[in-house]
Amino acid sequence: MQDYLKKAVSLGLGALAVTEEKVRETVEELVKKGEVSRKEAVKVAQTLLKKLETGKKEVEKQVEAIVKVSLRKLDIPTRTELKRMESRLKKLESSAKKKAAGRPKSRARKAGK
Repeated sequence: MQDYLKKAVSLGLGALAVTEEKVRETVEELVKKGEVSRKEAVKVAQTLLKKLETGKKEVEKQVEAIVKVSLRKLDIPTRTELKRMESRLKKLESSAKKKAAGRPKSRARKAGK
């Protein structure tokens, strides 16, 4: 599932990158044909690229939300939850070692008795 999500994100971001390149090519072509001035082309390109960046950020937010929901549905703990459990485990281990150190050592019974 994780590979699937990575591929989906890569495809989405890749499409945005291709679109960005296409914007630059199209604007450059319009300038070469004399349909727009260089100044106008720069403004149009900047506007379109800003919209692409906004779209990219929105896609990333949506993917992040989908991943969070998917992880919750699969009952997979978050990094924060794992760190919290690790901390509790260390405290329990330390407590167990202290209790074990305070007990007298039991003697093993001799074989045959």
